[in-house]
Amino acid sequence: MANKTLALYDRMRRWPAGQWLFTRAICFKAPYFGSISPRIEILEPGRCVASIRRHRAITNHIGSVHAIAMCNLAELVGGMVTEVTLPGSMRWIPRGMTVQYLKKAMGTIRAVATPSVPIVHADSGYEVPVDVALTDDAGDAVFRATIAMWLSPKPARG
Repeated sequence: MANKTLALYDRMRRWPAGQWLFTRAICFKAPYFGSISPRIEILEPGRCVASIRRHRAITNHIGSVHAIAMCNLAELVGGMVTEVTLPGSMRWIPRGMTVQYLKKAMGTIRAVATPSVPIVHADSGYEVPVDVALTDDAGDAVFRATIAMWLSPKPARG
């Protein structure tokens, strides 16, 4: 069975403003992500890229992108890459995240998420670290995260 989320993205990205609409749909399903006004740019098995633009609502007291806004973006891309990479027989949930703040985050911030090990079907639950790197307009790393995703078989329907 094809991944429904990936099929929707592939269909919508061909439309005018399709990536924007797809991102809005994701933010409707998980409303907190909407607080950072993200834009999903690439979504494929093993890789998700999204960005946020620095604007007043997500800045801190020194005018840079707030740490929690970057955590929110990291969780969005980490979750999306897990969702579209995961076998249909499995489900996921984040269990934890470690982060490093590397540099003041200004301008547009781009996040790239990739699982650090292959995601495969299993008969029992297991953890997959998803690596996320955030860069600024110059391509400089401003933030790094590793999200511990717990993968487990979906319960049998009965």
